[in-house]
Amino acid sequence: MRKIKRYHPLLMLFDISKLIKNAIFLVISLSMLKFASQSSYTIIGKALFFSIFAMSAISIIFKWFTHKYKIDDACFHIYNGFLSKTVQTIPFTKIQNINRHASLLHRIFNVTSISFETSMTGEGSSIKFEVISKSEADRIEAIVRDQLITVKSQQEILSEVNVREKMNYQNRTIHFKPQKKDIIKASLTSLSFLACIPLLGSFFLKINKFLDLEKIITEIARGSIGAVIIIIVFTILFSAIFGIVTTYLKYGNYKISSDDRYIHITKGIVEQTAYSISKEKVQAIEVKQTIMKRLLGLAEVKLTCVADLSSEENKHEIHSLYPYLPVQRAYEIVSEMLPSYEISQKMSCLPKRFFWVRFIGQSWLWIIAIFLLYYNKISFYKIENLWVLSVILFIFFILLRIQGFFQTRFALNSHFIQFKKGYLTTSLFVSKREKIIEVSISQSFIQRRLGLASITTSNRAKPIHFAGVDDVPAEFASSVYHWYLKRQKEFN
Repeated sequence: MRKIKRYHPLLMLFDISKLIKNAIFLVISLSMLKFASQSSYTIIGKALFFSIFAMSAISIIFKWFTHKYKIDDACFHIYNGFLSKTVQTIPFTKIQNINRHASLLHRIFNVTSISFETSMTGEGSSIKFEVISKSEADRIEAIVRDQLITVKSQQEILSEVNVREKMNYQNRTIHFKPQKKDIIKASLTSLSFLACIPLLGSFFLKINKFLDLEKIITEIARGSIGAVIIIIVFTILFSAIFGIVTTYLKYGNYKISSDDRYIHITKGIVEQTAYSISKEKVQAIEVKQTIMKRLLGLAEVKLTCVADLSSEENKHEIHSLYPYLPVQRAYEIVSEMLPSYEISQKMSCLPKRFFWVRFIGQSWLWIIAIFLLYYNKISFYKIENLWVLSVILFIFFILLRIQGFFQTRFALNSHFIQFKKGYLTTSLFVSKREKIIEVSISQSFIQRRLGLASITTSNRAKPIHFAGVDDVPAEFASSVYHWYLKRQKEFN
C-alpha cells in the first residue's frame, strides 16, 4: 500500500458520539445548577457551551480531512496537520504487540479498532486505528506480521498475505476456552455477585419513595418468617445470577491460542477485544494466587514484556492471561505456549531455624498498630480493653509471618531462576538468565551475621520489572551471582 489514505469516515461518527456523551454529562451537571434560568450569567454560559460544542464538532470533521496515513513495505507513515504538517514514520521492526477491540458500536457497523504497540516511548509509542474495516485491519496486521521487505505489486501482497494469514490462523493451537464450571468459579473468585448490592440498594431507595417498601417489609417480617426467608433466598439467587451473567459477558468468549511466533488472546461478548503478544518479547512469567483462588485451585498467569502494553483499557488485563485458570492447567499452558520456559515444581524452602529473623525484622508493623490503638483509644465491638486488641493483632501478625515464611520458595537451574513469596496473596516469578538485565545481592547487618542475603532481579519492561526474595542462604545468593555471570559467555 503506497497510496496516502484517510481514516475510515465512521471515525467522525464515533468521535461525535463521544462528544455528545460528554456533553450530556455536562448538561445534566449544569441542570442541577439551574441551567434553564434566564439570568445573564446563564445565557452567557449557554452561549459558551454551544459555541465550544460546535467548534469541537467542526474540529472532528476537520481532523478527518487533515489526518492521513500510508503503509509501504516496511513502515507506517502518519500525516497530521494542515498549515503545519508533521509526518511520523514507524518501521514495522519496532512493533511489539497488536491489540484489537470492538465495542458495541463497532459491532453494529461491522468495523473494529486495532492498535500497534511499539518499543518506543512518548506520543508516537503506538499507532492506533480507532475505526477500520475488518478486512483492512486483517490486511494491515498480516503485512506487519510478515514484515515485508521486498517491493511487490499491491495484488501480489494481497494474495500472498491472505494465504499466509489463513495458514497462520489454521496453525493456531487453542490452549484454553472457559467452560461453564470455569465461569462459575470465576464469578465466585471475583466476588462479582456483590456488585448487585448497590444496585438493589439504589432500586430500593427509589421505589421506597412511592410505595414505602420499608414499612411493607417490616409488616411482612412481623407476620411471616417464611416470607423473610423467601426474600433472603431471592436476594441470594439474584446476586448469584447477576455475578454469573456479568462474569460471562466479560470472560464467556475468552480464548487463549498461539502460533509459532505469537500468543493470541480474544475476549468479550458485547465488546470484543483481541490482542497478540510476541513470544520473543516475553521477559518473565508470574503466577499469582489470592486466598480465594488458592481455595478454589485457581491462578492468574501474567507476562512481563518489553513492549509498553499500556492503553486506554485495563493495563493489568493486557499483561494477564485468563485470570482464573486451574493451577495445573496454568503450568501446562505456559509449557505449551512458551516451551523455552520451565516452571519447576521442586523448590527449596527458607531455613526453619531462621524463622525468628523474619518475624523480628517486620514486627514493627505490630508495634505501630498497637501504638495507634493506644494513642487513639480505639475500641471495636465493645472491646474496651486495648490489651485484648493487642493480643488479637499479635496473633494475626504471627499467623501472617508464619504464612509468609512457609510460602517463600526459591529454585535455580541451568537457565532459569524462580521465586515464590507472599502472605495472603502469593506470587511465583520465573525468568530466563538471558532475559534478566541485572542481579543485585544485598545483606543487612543481621543477615551478614547469620549467613543470609536478599536477591533482586531486573527485567526489561515499562517500567523496569523488579523481583526478588529475602533471607535466603548466602550460599544460594552466591550461586545466583555466579550463575548470572555466565550470561556474559552466552553473548560473547
